[in-house]
Parts: sequence; C-alpha cells; structure tokens
Amino acid sequence: MRFAVVGAGAIGGFLGARLALAGHEVTFIARNRNLAAIREHGFRLIEEDGREQHTCAVKAVQSMADAGPQDAVLLTVKAHQVVDLLPELRALFGPQTMLVTMINGVPWWYFQRLAGPWEGRRLESVDPGGRLAEAIETGRIIGSVVYPAAELVSPGVVRVIEGNRFSVGELDGTRSERIEGLSQALMSAGFKAPVSRDIRGELWVKLWGNLSFNPISALTHATLEDICRFPPTRALAERMMTEAQAVAEALGVRFRITLAQRIAGAEAVGAHKTSMLQDVEAGRALELAALVGAVIELGQVTGTPTPTIEAVHAATALLERTLSAASARLRMESPDNPT
Repeated sequence: MRFAVVGAGAIGGFLGARLALAGHEVTFIARNRNLAAIREHGFRLIEEDGREQHTCAVKAVQSMADAGPQDAVLLTVKAHQVVDLLPELRALFGPQTMLVTMINGVPWWYFQRLAGPWEGRRLESVDPGGRLAEAIETGRIIGSVVYPAAELVSPGVVRVIEGNRFSVGELDGTRSERIEGLSQALMSAGFKAPVSRDIRGELWVKLWGNLSFNPISALTHATLEDICRFPPTRALAERMMTEAQAVAEALGVRFRITLAQRIAGAEAVGAHKTSMLQDVEAGRALELAALVGAVIELGQVTGTPTPTIEAVHAATALLERTLSAASARLRMESPDNPT
C-alpha cells in the first residue's frame, strides 16, 4: 500500500519506518531538520528491546502536493494542528484514500456516522467553526486508538518505549473490505492492528486516563507513578475519571475495565512524563481542547456535570496562556545540576 505519514514525529516515525521495512511505499511529510535527516539518511528505528532497524526506502517531502494521492494517510499530528494542514491535506486524497486519524483525545468526527440523537453534531471545542467537518469527507475517515509510547530522540531517529498496538475501526462499526486491508497492512509491519467494532468505546478507555493524568502532570510536574502514589492526586484523578465515565455512559459507551484497573495501568508505566508535561517543558501548545475541553463539551451535550474536570481545565488553560504570553517554557531543574 501507499502510505503518507503526516507528522514524522515519534508515532509517525514508528509507523512509517516499520511499514517501509515491510515493503510498503511510505512518504513522510516533514519539515526542517527532520526533513533533511530523512532525505539524507533514511529513518532509524530503535525497538523496545534495543534492536536497531534502518530503512532508506522512504521518501520525505515538505509539500503534500509533492507526495500526491495515497492509499492511506496516517494523521499523527496533535489534534490542534490538524486545521492548519487544510487545504494542503487534500493533495494526498484520491477517490479511495483513507484518512486514518491517529490522534489523542476526542476527535472532530465523534458524532459523524454515529446513529442516535446526536448524529452529525459538531464539537466546537475540537472543530471551531466546523472547518474540519466541511473540508474532510466523513467517508474517508478511519478511527484509530494509539497505544504505543515512543520518542523522537533526534531527527530521523525514533526510540520505541513500549507497545505496538494500533486499533482501527470504521466510524459506523462495520467490518469493511478497506478496514480489513488496512489492518492486514499494519500487521504485515509487525503491529497488532485489531479491527474494532466500537472505536469510540476503545477511544474512551485511553481518554479516561489522558483527560486526568495529562493536566494534573502539567500542573504538578509529576510522573504517572508519582500522581498515582500520592493519595491527594490519585483521588483527584479518580474524581475526574468518575465524571468522565458518567459523560461517556450518557453517550452510550460501556467501559470494559474498571476505574481502578485503568489507574493501575497508568501507575505500572512508571516514572513517565505525560505528553502534556513534555509540552509544558518545551514551551509548546497543549492538547487541552481534545483531551479535556471536549469532555466538558460532551458533558454539556448530555447534561452531565463535570465540576472537577472544569476546575482542572481552567487551571491548566491559564498555565498555557501564561506560558504563551511570555513565550516561555516551565521545567524543574535541580540547583545542583542545572541544564
């Protein structure tokens, strides 16, 4: 298959390198040093067990028009970055091109092709003005839940921390020929890629932790195990997750694991900094709307109170605003070991 990877960072690099090694035609959409490194040296992947793989059988371009139409576009940027890709993104679309949204949080397409009272409703928090819904045909979209953790250690080099599962699913839950083909292609590259009949339900299990641990870590500069082992922040996460579960269940979602199991899973990851904490430390924009704001909006849609989530969202939003106004970043440093 022909794949374009939009967002040649950690997850995009992991996917693209593995797919190229499996013999698929891969084009990275990249910029700056990453673009130059991939063009000159290809892509290097450091697997979870330390084994290194290298592929030069990849193409890297800055302009999507230079890549041309693809069989599948893997969208691995952050949620708030998608709108900036319009209308260039359409240069990657042919008549049958799939757009696989490998993005954290509540997606803009959440209510598209979802039978029920809210079918087709737009979420202002993740699609202000409806620009994404208007520009991207619903029929192209494939949902996905990203489970692995990886890091871009240098331009064109990705280290896998743990995991290799990418669930994929049609928005209406059907098991189509194209979703089967996509799953097979991902499995040929060594990934676990089950076809989900309930991609939204699976999305909520991951979101359950992200909406709580990410903003709490951004505010406290604590790792996952620290948040889970400190009783006050563990209790705070539990309150946020309880509110979120009520929202999800009002939307018809049924959780297949308990809240305690989800927290235990986060604690088991260990001394890991969440992506939102990493963004605070680097002075980047936060994925606050997709991970937290959208849950508040879904609470309003369903008439479900979310007071704890709203309080944490307000504090984190102000932190982001303060850092942005000062063009600053916030990182803890030991006075004995300044960086």
